[in-house]
Amino acid sequence: MKRIFASLAVCAAITATSAFAADHITGAGATFPYPVYSKWAQSYNKETGAQLNYQAIGSGGGIKQITAKTVDFGASDKPLKASVLEEKGMMQFPTVMGGIVPIINVKGIKPGELVLDGKTIANIFLGKITKWNDAEIKALNPSVNLPDNKISVVHRADGSGTTFNFTYYLADISPEWKKDVGVDASVQWPVGTGGKGNQGVANYVSQLKNSIGYVEYAYALQNNLTYSKMKNKEGNTVSPTMETFQAAAAGADWKHAKGFYLILANQPGAKSWPMTAATFILLHKKVEDPKATKAVLKFFDWAYTNGDKAAEDLHYVPFPANVKALIHDAWAKDLKTTDGKSVYMGS
Repeated sequence: MKRIFASLAVCAAITATSAFAADHITGAGATFPYPVYSKWAQSYNKETGAQLNYQAIGSGGGIKQITAKTVDFGASDKPLKASVLEEKGMMQFPTVMGGIVPIINVKGIKPGELVLDGKTIANIFLGKITKWNDAEIKALNPSVNLPDNKISVVHRADGSGTTFNFTYYLADISPEWKKDVGVDASVQWPVGTGGKGNQGVANYVSQLKNSIGYVEYAYALQNNLTYSKMKNKEGNTVSPTMETFQAAAAGADWKHAKGFYLILANQPGAKSWPMTAATFILLHKKVEDPKATKAVLKFFDWAYTNGDKAAEDLHYVPFPANVKALIHDAWAKDLKTTDGKSVYMGS
């Protein structure tokens, strides 16, 4: 698969250049959706002349920048609860869903050959399992030749929605993880080395022998990294695929999710991938610059209409039409100018 990142060690910018740019949109935040936002930005620029500059600095950074009003939109894989949105005077909406996958660098093990489960991953990241040939890993992989080598743990160093969803899943599986580490975009890691962004973790794992980390699936594919299969909530072994991500997303009740707050980790279903997550956009409800906000909505409206194939090609799950309709309704209802007029008037 063609790689679409040049470098994302610290941050990345999607800058679609055009002499005829009609709009210049700025955004910052989650690295999880960077591959698809990049692809959308390129196509949108070709079609409309509009330009998107997106700084992939992590969800925590995105929340800070939109709170400070230094960008037109913020992006986060950690959804904000309705009470927090109200406090900040913001609204959020989801754009796509994707899968978080364990990635490893162990000599002789191919992509999808190793199987892990939530309990084992939690114990690795807790520092309780320290060797690749530990009995817990061997029990899941009786036919895999596991080396007697120390496991090097790689985690996110920045405030990360990917980390929020990863730790949410581990806390749901492991009482010890829930008690000792907890759930957040940034946690006190018991062991390991930190990488900046999904790409930073991908880079570390690709260079560090006998390592394990976690990234959004597109990063594993585009960096040719070895990912593991997983045991899901039903005890079935599943691979990270569009089918398993869709299975996890199938039961999501977005209609009754207040402020679109919904976590997709550890969903039931025979084929569900256990670490599935949505990614979100944050906007101020009181719109001080209607032109800028309209440009943001125009871009994502275009993406909802024209971007599903590009998302699927990168192994993200687009939203069905009924959820997109809910999002359009939220735009019309929540985003108002300072004199109370709706910013979004429909496609």
